[in-house]
Amino acid sequence: MFIYACTIFLSAFLLFQVQPVIARMILPWFGGSAAVWTTCMLFFQTVLLLGYLYVYWTVKYLHPRRHAYLHMGLLAASALLLPITPAAKWKPVGGANPSMAILLLLAACVGVQYFLLSTTSPLLQSWYSRTGKGVLPYRLFALSNLGSMLALISYPVAVEPYLSSSRQGSVWSFAYVAFAALCAFTAFVTTRRIVWQHPLETAPELDAGDPPGGWTLALWVALAACPSALLLAVTNHLTQDVASIPFLWIVPLVLYLLSFILCFDADGWYIRPLFVFLLVPALASMAYLLHTGTEDVHMKTLLGTFSGAFFVCCMVCHGELVKRKPHPRYLTSFYLMLSVGGALGGLFVGLIAPYVFISYFEFPISLVLCGILAIVVLVTDRQSRFYRQWTSWTITLMVTGVLLLTVFLGGAVKRNIHDYKIVERNFYGSLRVRETGKPDEWTAYRTLLHGAINHGEEWTNPKRRLDPLTYYCPASGVGRAIRTREPGQPQKVGVFGLGAGSIAGFARWGDYYKFYEINPLVVSLAKSEFYYITRAPAKVDVVLGDARLSLERETQQNFDVLAIDCFSGDSIPVHLLTRQAFELYFRHLKPQGILAVHVSNRYLELEPVVERIAAAMGKATFDVESDEDDEGNCFGSTWVLVASSPRVFHHKVFQSAGKPVEAALRLRVWTDDYSSLLSVLK
Repeated sequence: MFIYACTIFLSAFLLFQVQPVIARMILPWFGGSAAVWTTCMLFFQTVLLLGYLYVYWTVKYLHPRRHAYLHMGLLAASALLLPITPAAKWKPVGGANPSMAILLLLAACVGVQYFLLSTTSPLLQSWYSRTGKGVLPYRLFALSNLGSMLALISYPVAVEPYLSSSRQGSVWSFAYVAFAALCAFTAFVTTRRIVWQHPLETAPELDAGDPPGGWTLALWVALAACPSALLLAVTNHLTQDVASIPFLWIVPLVLYLLSFILCFDADGWYIRPLFVFLLVPALASMAYLLHTGTEDVHMKTLLGTFSGAFFVCCMVCHGELVKRKPHPRYLTSFYLMLSVGGALGGLFVGLIAPYVFISYFEFPISLVLCGILAIVVLVTDRQSRFYRQWTSWTITLMVTGVLLLTVFLGGAVKRNIHDYKIVERNFYGSLRVRETGKPDEWTAYRTLLHGAINHGEEWTNPKRRLDPLTYYCPASGVGRAIRTREPGQPQKVGVFGLGAGSIAGFARWGDYYKFYEINPLVVSLAKSEFYYITRAPAKVDVVLGDARLSLERETQQNFDVLAIDCFSGDSIPVHLLTRQAFELYFRHLKPQGILAVHVSNRYLELEPVVERIAAAMGKATFDVESDEDDEGNCFGSTWVLVASSPRVFHHKVFQSAGKPVEAALRLRVWTDDYSSLLSVLK
C-alpha cells in the first residue's frame, strides 16, 4: 500500500504543478490573455482523457506483466524528452491561431510526460484492486487529488515567488525523473511479487453486479462535465476582470480538487440535504452577479462569492458521482467516463464557446445544467429516502426553481447583447459596439466594449468625430505627454493596445502613429466602426500580434511617446510591467521620449510597480490623475509617465498636473521571472 500511495501522490503533485509552471512560461507569448489558461486547461483535460483511455484499453486487453513492461518503457522514453522548457521557436507570429499554437506547443513540450502522469492514479488503483480480496482503491483517488491540491497551493506560495520560470521547468523535470524511476520500480516489483488474477477471481464473495448501463454512463459523464465547465467559466470570469495570473487560475482549481478529495475520501463529507439546500443560494448568487454585473463589487467579495458558490456546485456533482461509484471491476470504466465528462466540459468552454457564441453564454448554460442535474439525481435515486418522500408538489417546486433560474439568466444574456449594434467574440474575448443618441446629434457617440470595460468612444457628429475621449482626453497623462511636441515638428507615437484608436485623435499632419494589437477583431472593428485611425491626418500603421514580441523583432523605432494600454477587463498583461519590458521600451524611445503607462485599475495598485522598475533603471516618474469631465465622456484616469530625466516633466503641460510617484521600497522589482499581484492588491 505504501509504495502505491507514494507513487500516486508524487504523480498527482507533478501532474498539477506542471499546469501553472508551463502556463506561466507561455503566457507572455500570447498577450497575457485569460484565454491562455482556459486553452491550457482544455489541453490538460484532453490528455487526461487519453491517459484514461490508455489505462482502460491496456488493463482490458494486455496481460498485466506485459502491461507493466510497456509502461516502464514509456516512462524511460519520456525522460529522454526533458526538460519541458519551451524553445523560442514556439513564440507565435502575429495573426496565427492562438488556440492551435498553444495546443501544439503544449503537446510538444509536456504532452508525453503529462500523458504518463495522468495514467498513474487509475492504473495503480487497478493494479492494487487485484492484489487482495475485497480491496477498494477509491481512497487512493482521494490521495491523488490531495497531491494535486497541494501542488496548486504550493505554487503561488513556495514556487513562483522564489524560482524563475526557467528554474521552475528544470526543477520539475528533475522531479519527473524521480517519479519515472519510482513508478517503474513499482511496476517491476508488482510483476514479481503479486499473483495476478482478474478481479472476477479475486473477490468471488462480493457481488460486482451488472455492468453499468447507458443511463449510468451518461449520468457519470454529465456529473463530471458540469463542474468541469463551471471551473473554466468561473476562472474565465475572474481572470477577465482582475488579471490572468496563476493565483486566480489556482483558486477555482483548488476548490474543484478539494471537492474530489472530500467526496472520495469518505461518505461522511458529502451531506446531501445540506449541500442540496446550499445549492439554491449558490446558483442564485452567481446568477445575480451575472445579471447585475460586477462593476461596483469589491474584488474580495467577488472572489469569495464565486468561489464559495462554485465549491457547493462541485460538491453536489462529485458527491452524487461517489454515490454511484461502481464495484472495482468497473473502475477503469468509471474513471474513463469521468475523464470524458471533464474533457467535454473543457471542450465546451475552451474551444467551442469562443467560436460559436457571440458572448459568454457558457457560464449561464453551465449553471442551468447544474440545477437540472441536481433534480435528476435526486428524483432518480431510488435508494434514497428522498425518493420515497417525493410528492408532485416538491418536484413541481424544484422544476419551477430551475425554470426561474433559466429565465433570470436569460435576462443576463439579453443584457449583454440587447441594444448593441455589433456583438462578436473570438479567442481574446467578447467585443460589443453600442450607439448612444442619433448619429448627427451633438452629444451622440459610439462605444467599443471588451466585456464590461470601455475600450474607447467616439463622437458620431462629424464636427467632433476625431476628438479623443474616455481615458485619452487632453488632460490625461498620455494626452499631456503627446502635447509636449514642438509646433511644426513631426511626432512619432507608439501605442500598445488599439481599442477604438482614440489616441490617434491627437495626430497632426506629418506625424506617425503605430499601434500594436493582438486581437484581430479589435483591428477590424476599429477600422469599420470608428474613424480615429482611418481618418487621422497622420500616417497610421497597425501591427498584429503580441505588442512586446512584435517590438522585440523591430529595429529601433525612436518613438517620442510610447503608450502602454493593453487592457482586458481590468487586468493588464503582467509581462508588459517587468524590468526587461521597460528596457525594451526605452531602447525604442528617443533620449527625451516619454513612456506612458495606463494604470487605472479597480483592484490593483500598479503605480508602485512602475516606480520600482523606473527607479532600478535610474528613470524619473510622474503620476497624472485626471478627473471626469461634466459631459461624462472624459473619464477619470491614472497614467504614470516615465522618462530618462525629470527635466522632461518641467514642460508647461505638466504644471500642476501631477507629482512624482512615491517610492515603495518594500516592493520587489518585477521581472520576467518574478511578479506578485498579491503584493499590490488594493
